[in-house]
Amino acid sequence: MLTLNDVLQAREKMKGIVHQTPLEHSQTFSQFSLNEVYMKLENLQKTGSFKVRGSFNKIMSLSEEERQRGVVAASAGNHAQGVAYSSTMIGIPCTIVMPKGAPLSKVQATKGYGADVILHGDVFDESLEYALELQRQRQATFVHPFDDLAVMAGQGTISLEILEQLPDAEVVLCPVGGGGLLAGLAFTLKQLKPSIQVYGVESSACPGMTAALRHKKPVTITSSDTIADGIAVKKPGNITYEYIEKYVDGVVCVEEAEISRTMLYLLERNKLLVEGSGACSLAALLYHKLPFTGKKVVAVLSGGNVDVTLISRIIERGLVESGRFVTFTTVISDKPGQLNKLLRIIAELEANVMSIHHQRIGAKVLPGQAEIHFSLETKNQDHIHHIHQVLMKEGYDVEFFQ
Repeated sequence: MLTLNDVLQAREKMKGIVHQTPLEHSQTFSQFSLNEVYMKLENLQKTGSFKVRGSFNKIMSLSEEERQRGVVAASAGNHAQGVAYSSTMIGIPCTIVMPKGAPLSKVQATKGYGADVILHGDVFDESLEYALELQRQRQATFVHPFDDLAVMAGQGTISLEILEQLPDAEVVLCPVGGGGLLAGLAFTLKQLKPSIQVYGVESSACPGMTAALRHKKPVTITSSDTIADGIAVKKPGNITYEYIEKYVDGVVCVEEAEISRTMLYLLERNKLLVEGSGACSLAALLYHKLPFTGKKVVAVLSGGNVDVTLISRIIERGLVESGRFVTFTTVISDKPGQLNKLLRIIAELEANVMSIHHQRIGAKVLPGQAEIHFSLETKNQDHIHHIHQVLMKEGYDVEFFQ
């Protein structure tokens, strides 16, 4: 069984190795959510996520004989980096099995920390199965990403920091996939402050813990693609489930669009780069998934390892949703001065032209006409509506795309 002393000892082991991450208050998100919002910035942790806490504590608990045989782990990225970093710190062999679709940045970072990386399986669960087979063949120690008491104790050290930084915290939210973070966090918080409420948050695309709580045991679910890849676990842990069922006040789900918007909010408003799984806890607050207001709430932002290509797509999508970028097509007479006339109208409407594309052949284009495709930088949805109204009034048949 996990004990509070296990968590306290874990903290001693990781002194000088693991950062005590900041707890930052956000006036903006407090106003949005009608709560007093504080963010536990594990995205600023070494290796870019909380995972280094649990993996380091587990590896430090190994005997000398176990260390010589090395360790094997499976991960979508963050646990991989935590295990690789921890193994390198104490000089033991390390093999990580990652899904084939794992973000390239996480694969490269894991290799950079000194691990032997094997890409196997389309999802985490397939990688996990293969890693367990490798562990049996090599008689190495398997460092489980969540279903391990030493890993849970390491993650529980976040709770010690939260209560030191904000003793009057009333609610703590954290992402949940396999459950190691939520289980360790909730157990430790409830030991030190039984009145505190603890909620888990997962993506509705992969609601493994929600299904486990509904069935009263971990079950394997069918999941969809999610930008919260760090918590895309089809079956939570058996050990973690027991602690979550006992100590957690509830688990809620957030939608993919809500996660991506929250990532953009964090980047734009707080200059914080947070991955999809890390943004889930704050998304639950901003989109009012929880049954309270007026509380002092800590949202654990569990990681910041985001693939660069994903960041660009999220920014682009966020600009479209907020009405700051729009595309449209219209047909004009293919004569000198007609395009200039249309551009003057757009300029007077204070929209910035990002790109223009001409097409003189198409189903809607008659001889002597040209179809023009515009991309505009705009102010908001009202601005787009105004542009549409003016262009229609000027006689342009306009088709907008969001």
